[in-house]
Amino acid sequence: MATIELFPLRDLQACCAPITGEVISEENAISLSRALKALADPARLRLLSMIAAHEDGEACVCDLAEPLALSQPTVSHHLKILTDAGFLTRSKRGTWAYYRIAPGALDTVTSFFAAV
Repeated sequence: MATIELFPLRDLQACCAPITGEVISEENAISLSRALKALADPARLRLLSMIAAHEDGEACVCDLAEPLALSQPTVSHHLKILTDAGFLTRSKRGTWAYYRIAPGALDTVTSFFAAV
């Protein structure tokens, strides 16, 4: 399976004007669309919301499977996609992984679509 390099969303503001400000380059459009595909799944959107709302803004994968009614491997798969896309950070403690929203990742997406 080929690995797709995702454009880190933390860097989007540095390269891209809001979508209504000027025409986005083909390279940036491809990179942005790959990152937005990571968000284009209801389970992933819910995971972001659950992590952001969790105590201290951090959640263990073990706390996320049951509320989503998904298996732990499926949740881990979705979390990996969000992490690879730059939306989450991951820290390992013992056998469990803990996730946080990456600083500025969601702000960057919303500001891209904001009117000038």
